[in-house]
Amino acid sequence: MGDTPSTGLIHLADDEGNSVRVDVLGVDPRWAGGLDAEIVVGTPFVSGRLRLGLSRSRLERWGEALERLGGGADAGWLEMDRGPSVFVRLDGERGCPEVVVEDESGSMVTVRVPVVPPDDWIADHQRRLRQVMQYWVPLLTG
Repeated sequence: MGDTPSTGLIHLADDEGNSVRVDVLGVDPRWAGGLDAEIVVGTPFVSGRLRLGLSRSRLERWGEALERLGGGADAGWLEMDRGPSVFVRLDGERGCPEVVVEDESGSMVTVRVPVVPPDDWIADHQRRLRQVMQYWVPLLTG
């Protein structure tokens, strides 16, 4: 990994042009104990961005969500927190996995994005999480 920062925490996409990403933008300038990040949704129909603060504990909870997904269960991330929530349903309404992004406390919008990720997507996201944690967490204070 070297000195290049790992910025792609989540990247779920398919060949139909549907995607949900969570990108780390850097240490949050307003809060040295957290990271500035954004959720990016893109589909042929709708697209949008939503800022997000990430702490070490939020990153750890993403790891727990990946464990549940690896065990065959749906998982929510950031639920019960202030700000947006992300839910991954392994068998969504269209018969494929879907990502649901809710922003009830802000815009009050919910977006449901069907995606067909590659077979190794959970292992890939566990690797992404490790890289983000290794690079960014040591830069946080508090």
